[in-house]
Amino acid sequence: MRAVVTGAAGFIGSHLCQHLLAHGDEVVGVDAMTAFYDPVRKRRNLAPLLGRDRFVFRRGDLLRLRLEPLFGAADVVYHLAGQPGVRGSWGSEFAVYLERNVLVTQHVLEAARDVRLPRLVFASSSSVYGDAEAYPTPETLRPRPVSPYGVTKLAAEQLCETYRTVFGVPAASLRLFSVYGPRQRPDMAFARLVTAACADRPFPLYGDGGQSRDFTYVGDVVKAMRAAALSGWAGVANLGGGSEVTLRQVISLLGELAAPVRVVPGPARPGDARRTAADITLARRAFGYRPATGLRTGLAAMVADAVRADPVGSSPTGPLGSTG
Repeated sequence: MRAVVTGAAGFIGSHLCQHLLAHGDEVVGVDAMTAFYDPVRKRRNLAPLLGRDRFVFRRGDLLRLRLEPLFGAADVVYHLAGQPGVRGSWGSEFAVYLERNVLVTQHVLEAARDVRLPRLVFASSSSVYGDAEAYPTPETLRPRPVSPYGVTKLAAEQLCETYRTVFGVPAASLRLFSVYGPRQRPDMAFARLVTAACADRPFPLYGDGGQSRDFTYVGDVVKAMRAAALSGWAGVANLGGGSEVTLRQVISLLGELAAPVRVVPGPARPGDARRTAADITLARRAFGYRPATGLRTGLAAMVADAVRADPVGSSPTGPLGSTG
């Protein structure tokens, strides 16, 4: 397929580009390289892609780019670009979330409608559920986000559904549940935990550690995105990892894989849901989604990636070699 990936320099976007290229697709990656976190990390994400056959990178703000020429030649657009993060979405920063999650998505959908795009895959979020009414949570339950970030992701998702029902834009919105893996954003819990273990730093734990998540490995997510694009299915579906664990359990497992984590307790943060768990029945039926990577395997891949990035940490006398 000929694919456009927005947010191509990000954590999931860069993995998706690699996955598509490995399957023979032609990829145009688009990214604004915003400073939400260090753009140096994004350039590192792009490094394995640049110069490869069938990959072209375009840097630019989606609100200011002419998207019709890009989309007109595409079989599918994977729309992953947006402003992430629950905790930063309060207060004056909400305007940034509104622009990058809602207005950008509307601009993408307008272009998709105008060029009669064959397929659109949108990266939504489990944050639309907030504190859900039932677990595992099916797509039929009423969303009730508990953060401004979740509100903007739900609004973007609803825009996709509106353009699908009114104008026939074939959009598949995938609600991603706590995606983790190598190159994860540095503000996310697993990335901070791995850094704490490998560098022997304290880890601020927000809440009592009993909060649970349905953690989903990035490799399973990008496979599902391409499968959804190929399937022809449109609508809204959950992508979870198939198992729910608490943060305390993750900290214990990381102690086995790397080194014990020095936890510094702190209060829970506004907007953090207590629990998430995905019912993935619809995704399994619609496009054959079956998460294959267990938490131990996925977390071990993150630790190995951290060792490659900082070989000093892999010394037998360093943090990774310590058994506590």
